[in-house]
Amino acid sequence: MRKFNIRKVLDGLTAVSSAASASSAAQQQQAGNRETEIQETLQSEHFQLCKTVRHGFPYQPSALAFDPVQKILAIGTQTGALRLFGRPGVECYCQHDSGAAVIQLQFLINEGALVSALADDTLHLWNLRQKRPAILHSLKFNRERITFCHLPFQSKWLYVGTERGNIHIVNVESFTLSGYVIMWNKAIELSSKSHPGPIVHISDNPMDEGKLLIGFESGTVVLWDLKSKKADYRYTHDEAIHSVAWHHEGKQFICSHSDGTLTIWNVRSPTKPFQTITPHGKQLKDGKKPEPCKPILKVEYKTTRAGEPFIILSGGLSYDTVGRRPCLTVMHGKSTAVLEMDYSIVDFLTLCETPYPNDFQEPYAVVVLLEKDLVLIDLAQNGYPIFENPYPLTIHESPVTCCEYFADCPVDLIPALYSVGARQKRQGYSKKEWPISGGNWGLITQSYPEIIITGHADGSIKFWDASAITLQVLYKLKTAKVFEKSRNKDDRPNTDIVDEDPYAIQIISWCPESRMLCIAGVSAHVIIYRFSKQEVMTEIIPMLEVRLLYEINDMESPDGEQVPPLPTPGTGSNPQSIVPQSHPSTSSSSSDGLRDNVPCLKVKNSPLKQSPGYQIELVIQLVWVSGEPPQQITSLAVNSAYGLVVFGNCNGIAMVDYLQKTVLLNLGTIELYGSNDPYRREPRSPRKSRQPSGGVLTVASCMCGLSNLYSESVKKLRTSYITGLCDINEGTTVPEDRCKSPTSDVKDNSFSRSRSSSVTSIDKESREAISALHFCETFTRKNDTSPSPCLWVGTTLGTVLVIVLNLPPGGEQRLLQPVIVSPSGTILRLKGAILRMAFLDTTGSLVPPAHEPWREHNVPEDKDEKDKSKKRRPVSVSPSSSQEISENQYAVICSEKQAKVISLPSQNCIYKQNITETSFVLRGDIVSLSNSICLACFCANGHIMTFSLPSLRPLLDVYYLPLTNMRIARTFCFTNNGQALYLVSPTEIQRLTYSQETCENLQEMLGELFTPVETPEAPNRGFFKGLFGGGAQSLDREELFGESAAGKASRSLAQHIPGPGGIEGVKGAASGVVGELARARLALDERGQKLGELEEKTAAMLYSADSFSKHAHEMMLKYKDKKWYQF
Repeated sequence: MRKFNIRKVLDGLTAVSSAASASSAAQQQQAGNRETEIQETLQSEHFQLCKTVRHGFPYQPSALAFDPVQKILAIGTQTGALRLFGRPGVECYCQHDSGAAVIQLQFLINEGALVSALADDTLHLWNLRQKRPAILHSLKFNRERITFCHLPFQSKWLYVGTERGNIHIVNVESFTLSGYVIMWNKAIELSSKSHPGPIVHISDNPMDEGKLLIGFESGTVVLWDLKSKKADYRYTHDEAIHSVAWHHEGKQFICSHSDGTLTIWNVRSPTKPFQTITPHGKQLKDGKKPEPCKPILKVEYKTTRAGEPFIILSGGLSYDTVGRRPCLTVMHGKSTAVLEMDYSIVDFLTLCETPYPNDFQEPYAVVVLLEKDLVLIDLAQNGYPIFENPYPLTIHESPVTCCEYFADCPVDLIPALYSVGARQKRQGYSKKEWPISGGNWGLITQSYPEIIITGHADGSIKFWDASAITLQVLYKLKTAKVFEKSRNKDDRPNTDIVDEDPYAIQIISWCPESRMLCIAGVSAHVIIYRFSKQEVMTEIIPMLEVRLLYEINDMESPDGEQVPPLPTPGTGSNPQSIVPQSHPSTSSSSSDGLRDNVPCLKVKNSPLKQSPGYQIELVIQLVWVSGEPPQQITSLAVNSAYGLVVFGNCNGIAMVDYLQKTVLLNLGTIELYGSNDPYRREPRSPRKSRQPSGGVLTVASCMCGLSNLYSESVKKLRTSYITGLCDINEGTTVPEDRCKSPTSDVKDNSFSRSRSSSVTSIDKESREAISALHFCETFTRKNDTSPSPCLWVGTTLGTVLVIVLNLPPGGEQRLLQPVIVSPSGTILRLKGAILRMAFLDTTGSLVPPAHEPWREHNVPEDKDEKDKSKKRRPVSVSPSSSQEISENQYAVICSEKQAKVISLPSQNCIYKQNITETSFVLRGDIVSLSNSICLACFCANGHIMTFSLPSLRPLLDVYYLPLTNMRIARTFCFTNNGQALYLVSPTEIQRLTYSQETCENLQEMLGELFTPVETPEAPNRGFFKGLFGGGAQSLDREELFGESAAGKASRSLAQHIPGPGGIEGVKGAASGVVGELARARLALDERGQKLGELEEKTAAMLYSADSFSKHAHEMMLKYKDKKWYQF
């Protein structure tokens, strides 16, 4: 444990960091002679950065596979990701280093292994018998492109079809090629003059492993005899083939075609199909062919013991069904069910009772992988209901626009949210258990509750239980239901300031202890919610309209933008008082025809039924002022103990008493400074740049372009981010040019909020935005002897201002007497926009903001409770006593460039750390870890850093993730106990830890995918079938494909790459009692691997020499008899 002594620091005995310079030490000498020892327990060894888990739907899925014995599902994506799903709570994420798209996945059924085929023509063998799967072998094809793979059940030989129409065979144990090759020109008829196209299907006859069915894209299907190395039958059709499937008896197969037809063939009748079906074609009279339909992309043919077979297909709809959603069709006997899907179908698989292809399949479910969802259909129940999906795959139901993460929450919070969320569940799901049930859970070593809150583009908010590296949705709140919805675009009011998603959530402020929730939306609206377990009917929704205007001029401003006199309860005379729902807004346009005093959204004026959960306490909207739209809100804070909410934007700051429903403060940013304004600002009125045509300034959305890429100029992003994320292109008026929606893409791949280079520095200063707000009980002036409630305000210019709050007594007096607010004159300065503020007591412990414990507001209180509430004091959960608080405090302030620790009440800077010179901090949080606290920062250059408190010693600095788009900047957040997260793709949350302890425990916490399961018995062949040879014919593939029979494959065809998986698997096991033995074995394995690599290199050299000798001999023969003039 290291002790820091402020006096020693003054004497220069302790080196803080290279950035905590002598100027900072000089300031410390003014701090007085009081000796305060603060023990800092956090050291660098407490920190380590690693990814923990990834939640959500796999982004851009491309492939699907299922192990019917292990009951594990695998999904591959277009970015080379691999997601594995077992029972609810068992999930795994892996990544192919190349990032190439996964085109096909094949399980080695019940072997704990998986083969992936990628678009870069590589095959990879994954070991799933370890908690973090890894690649054992890779094979890179050099001359041919992979199009289809097939691995027969209980076989070690993988068939690989290529674009050229050839089939190669890979030994999955050694991952080497067999010399046995099926060439396309041998497979098709010799008389055929055209190439049959790429291989689209390979499968062996379920009853005879020696017969291989090969489907070519052009429409040709070949039944190849592996032993005699020739084609038994060739089936030709004039329509292109998309997929092929066998009947389990091996006498028939079915093909799906590009014209929407299915052809069923008898194996022994190659001349014409036994039956042709057009599932969605209109049957025409006079025996004519049905009209062509869209291609049937995949078909599966599954048999049942008791009844008719199932034919399941995707695609094939008729061309006249414009606008119809993608469908999965289930044909069973004479009935045909068409199941509509919300998104396009990527792939589907039928889950069957047996893994053996030569037995009755008994299908019980269909897994349908959609572009943005995973659906499981129950085939055993009438109507084919879907299973309720237990995985957290709905993060992206509406695009995520902001995220907050809370670790170590009150223990009663998750049950409370779960109980109100349980009532929101849909009905009509299948009664059966979720069929993907493989794997085992890991050990739960973290016992504290964790909650993630996501805000979405449609105005919804989701609460997730994130405890112990799992994720489960608890409760969903729809904030948009308080507003009138326009039925169509023409009906939409012209007061909107966004093109789409007017209800999108920008900022979430939540107090877990009191359960008060406050949100700021993209249409400059703020809603305060209170949690209740009772249902209520709200007759009139409480609403306030606020005029927040930035204007420095000598003119009289309309409607008097000065701070109104403090309202007395019961008077409704000031313009910010409650607006009853039945009354329209004050006015819709001012005398010169400009929009004025109108909010962007219209609140419903009908009674609103509010279900148990979060219920509206107050709606606050910023209004248009003289034709200028309200600017988007850049910061927000709520405090349950004070009954206040405060928010700011690039015009100014407003504070509202949500108990009395009155506006307490409404100031332009400059007015906060009073006479202490350090900037020289030019007078500017928004009216001077207005056009009477009602033109709207180009307002850039806070979340403009979720998928924007990182521009080459970091400065562009920085200015866009620090200007409070809402800026106006000064001096330009674009008529009716509305702001982009939070989910729209900006095509130029640069952040659109950057300033024009012509904007002057004075103009920049004049658009100073509020970037951070923090309620606290601290010293507001230098000569204060005791702390008092106040609000600390941080701006984009790096200024910190303090506003004093004079609160009336609790109980009924709190509702009758006004809250008095007044700027204290305290001003502190840092470089860059202020991001975060927090307070420490004399022991260096965090002083959390005061809060009120949650209680049910919709139940009438009895007399005793009323008396208690009168006496109730706001709770401050500081570990130190009030006496210690009055002695000393420290303010920790983090900006985009630096962090400072200020001693209070003296206001001396005692520690300072320049976090970054060349980049800027995107997110800074003061968090607790290992019974201590630290400052955690994420920079735009991709570095994650932590600093001790209060001394700001650097403890961790790791390059983790470059800022490639605004989504990461908008969603990255740190929380207590070393946890952090960000939105890694539009559909997935990546969680990580910066705690050494969590990294060490992670292996135990992760679930296991592979569990030892007995393979089911093979189907009984029966006496007569065994006697007369009618059963399944087995094949000794080793005899055919082994090196002794088939020879060696050409070395130039494919290159073998040993993977790190084997070594990593042992490393994972090298702990515990047999650690030393495992390490020794690991060393031997590594040595063996190196020897193996050396052997491979030697073999390659020998091959190269042999090849050279061969070519030299050929050259000699070629030119042996030629004269010199013939060369």
